Amino acid sequence: MVKPGNFIFRYRNLIFPSFFVALVLGTTPYIGSGHLEKWRYAAGITIALTGQIIRALTIGLVYIIRGGRNRKVYAETLVKDGIFAHCRNPLYVGNILIVIGLGITANSIPFYIAGIPLFIVMYMAIIKAEEGYLTSKFGQEYIEYIKGVNRLIPNLSGIIKTIKGMKFNWARLIVKEYGTTYAWVVCMILLIIKNQYMRYGSEMNKTAFLFLLALFIFVTFLYAIARYLKKSERLVAD
Repeated sequence: MVKPGNFIFRYRNLIFPSFFVALVLGTTPYIGSGHLEKWRYAAGITIALTGQIIRALTIGLVYIIRGGRNRKVYAETLVKDGIFAHCRNPLYVGNILIVIGLGITANSIPFYIAGIPLFIVMYMAIIKAEEGYLTSKFGQEYIEYIKGVNRLIPNLSGIIKTIKGMKFNWARLIVKEYGTTYAWVVCMILLIIKNQYMRYGSEMNKTAFLFLLALFIFVTFLYAIARYLKKSERLVAD
């Protein structure tokens, strides 16, 4: 899976946003029992928020410089602190949970069967490519690290101590994460609006629609502020 992983990593900025577009434009919700609808939305939002919290903690505590160089896997140092002391790939775990949460909200049978598994397989390919690179670069240090830290399932033992023992960098979180957060929140809003319209048509709950519209405007406003602060360098990540 290393070669496919390197390919996916190289084009990940094009491939992964396409999942958001496919969810909103290319899926049809399964119109099941209306009694389960609110519970499904609650489950989807909760799972996605859990993924976002994991990403936020990871970036706010210790940011890993592994964004790639020349669109290839790259790391300056082997980061073993913060959330990386409990999970080797917390950012990817967060991404997977966000997509699962969006998938549950979309309630599309084809996306359950093919979309979510494909997304996970693609991330596993990237992880294998990164593991090969990190083993080659850091050798025994990385081998010892992977012996004590799970690839995906976080070890929650001592995580409160880890969080309390480190300074949280809010500026870095906003600068690095505002785009990802905005993308999935807007996707969630659009999915709920689409599902409600497809179920109820013009009879959809107007109060709920206005709330979602107001939420969309609010998060767009926050996105614009964060982007301005970043581009103007009034807010700088270390």
